[in-house]
Amino acid sequence: MSETLRPPIEVVHALLDAMTTLDYETALTFIAENCEYVNVPLPGSTVHGPDAIRGILEPFFAPTLENEFLIRRESATGPLVFVERLDRHHITGGWVELPVTGVFEVHDGRITLWRDYFDFATIEPMFTAA
Repeated sequence: MSETLRPPIEVVHALLDAMTTLDYETALTFIAENCEYVNVPLPGSTVHGPDAIRGILEPFFAPTLENEFLIRRESATGPLVFVERLDRHHITGGWVELPVTGVFEVHDGRITLWRDYFDFATIEPMFTAA
């Protein structure tokens, strides 16, 4: 019997659920070995593969005490998933909120492309308060 793959939108939800608790081990199971990850407003932020993605995410979330990823709108067509969300990060100085639009491509149950679009100035306090 073959394993039934989750629909792409469910894969993205599972990734975000795991990242809520900073469960990198689970989150990275949804990432393909060749996945391209980009924080679009940050020059030179393109990395490939689960280990490189973890290398970006762990330092970014290091000052975070709690996370919330509130999905405002989403759309999925075939392997493409668009998620407008409000990322909320609780740091020592309080909550920092970051509106983000994530673009994902999912093939064979794994994310092969992940791009986050946001205004970096919105989260600068997260780095200066840490």
